[in-house]
Amino acid sequence: MEWVLWMIAVAILGLAAVASTGRLGEFPATVTDTPRPHVPEGELSGDDLRGLRFGVVTRGYSMQQVDELLDRLARQLDARDHQDA
Repeated sequence: MEWVLWMIAVAILGLAAVASTGRLGEFPATVTDTPRPHVPEGELSGDDLRGLRFGVVTRGYSMQQVDELLDRLARQLDARDHQDA
């Protein structure tokens, strides 16, 4: 009877070792529940920018949200500069 308990213990430890290497599957991707700011489509005005409110995360604002908006503004300014030239 004692050897059965030892076999079960060894099996559990072996399964834990295999699971820790990730061979039994990985954790699903993280879910972000940070609210997204409402940014109107098309050209942005100063009022649109003044009305934006970014979601606050543990270390301040969501860097991804701010980066996405800055990229969009940069593209709009580049397009405006090419039209003026």
